[in-house]
Amino acid sequence: METRTGFLISHIKQVQGRVFERLLQTCGVDEFNGPQGHILYVLWKSEGIPIVELAQKTGLAKNTLTVMLCRMEENGLICREVSASDRRQSLISLTPKARALEKRYNQVSQQMNSLFFKDFEKVEIKELEQYLDRIVSNLERAEQALKKGKDVHDGKGKN
Repeated sequence: METRTGFLISHIKQVQGRVFERLLQTCGVDEFNGPQGHILYVLWKSEGIPIVELAQKTGLAKNTLTVMLCRMEENGLICREVSASDRRQSLISLTPKARALEKRYNQVSQQMNSLFFKDFEKVEIKELEQYLDRIVSNLERAEQALKKGKDVHDGKGKN
């Protein structure tokens, strides 16, 4: 059976990105863009983490993340500190400027949630998120298998 799920997820990501950028502008947040906001969100939850961990939590490739962090550092949003336990490792922390933006970012995120789930029942939201969690889990397992050179097609697809 042919499905449109991958296309729909990609389309949602594109439209969501454009809407999120506009909402940020409307709320007067011009210190960072949507993708940088995702990095900030992770750091607001767990600050002072190594780049490798930040890459895992954001889902960004390490080289992409490094470029974005350079721009964010130039804009005074993050700082890098040498780890006390491993001097080869840099820890990424927020600046006071970035901490001050969290409340406005959260307001925009709440607006996005309202737009995402307009006319949805709570049970529908929960069910959708469970399905999406399963998709993420399936893809992460496949990614790990591919890194190890394994075949990811198990022939047991239900569609």
